[in-house]
Amino acid sequence: MEKNAKVYIAGHRGMVGSAIYRKLQKEGFSNIVIRTSSELDLRNQADVADFFAAEKPDYVFLAAAKVGGIVANNTYRAEFLYDNLQIQNNIINSSYLNGVKKLMFLGSSCIYPKMAPQPLKEEYLLTGLLEPTNEPYAIAKIAGIKMCDAYRAQYGCNYISVMPTNLYGYNDNYHPENSHVLPALIRRFHEAKVQNLPEVTIWGTGSPKREFLFADDLAEACYYLMQNYNEEGLVNIGTGEDISIKDLALLIKDIIGYQGEIKFDTSRPDGTPRKLMDVTKLHSKGWKHTVELPEGIKLAYEDFLSHRAKGV
Repeated sequence: MEKNAKVYIAGHRGMVGSAIYRKLQKEGFSNIVIRTSSELDLRNQADVADFFAAEKPDYVFLAAAKVGGIVANNTYRAEFLYDNLQIQNNIINSSYLNGVKKLMFLGSSCIYPKMAPQPLKEEYLLTGLLEPTNEPYAIAKIAGIKMCDAYRAQYGCNYISVMPTNLYGYNDNYHPENSHVLPALIRRFHEAKVQNLPEVTIWGTGSPKREFLFADDLAEACYYLMQNYNEEGLVNIGTGEDISIKDLALLIKDIIGYQGEIKFDTSRPDGTPRKLMDVTKLHSKGWKHTVELPEGIKLAYEDFLSHRAKGV
């Protein structure tokens, strides 16, 4: 990507999009195009077509999506399928019609079959049934990967797809019901510390293992791959390392300075035992993460506190 190129970031206010925005600014890109959802409804085909015809971006990061936790995914199944298909269909097709040089489509590790072997390799895509609760979202993301490959095969478009692991970092969601496990634990241990509660209860046994990547590391990987990767298929982006929920809880407890006890409610479900990405392909392309989990959690906690101070 040339420093004077016009770059469109779809979804620039989300955790992923904002991290990519910061990375491009840091690298000296000054011609970055952004629109809020109130300014441009990406589900509206005519509006997206008009936007691309007027702006003519050179490069596109497709980080916009309707996202949510397990409850939202399972409750709003129609919206998760329809909205995400509309967003990516409109952007990918308009990119083709307006001569975009390169597009990056960002997906999710939920595209892989529920019972796929660990760690998750790129070739496991479409080899088994999906997790039922987030199947609509996963199907939309799989369609996006295949759409990028189809436009590459038929029209020669240089469209690439990347699949991040579990993310955390700046601009994360700390909602008490709708947040993911790491930000949820940050909030709960912080509130327990402030309220001087004697214990924090966590669902399940604490034995499931999860992989976590700092969102700014994801942005570094996305920028690197936009410069160095030009193939069909997809690339996993992660650390290749995981941690048990119990050890994650102990780590967050220590960083926040909570002095109480941790209890595990074993009557509650554990979920999938393990979800680890195979990042051999990413490493072979020459990129590896730099922010380790303890450092990343400290940065995320500082961000959480700064948002609390602002009353957000």
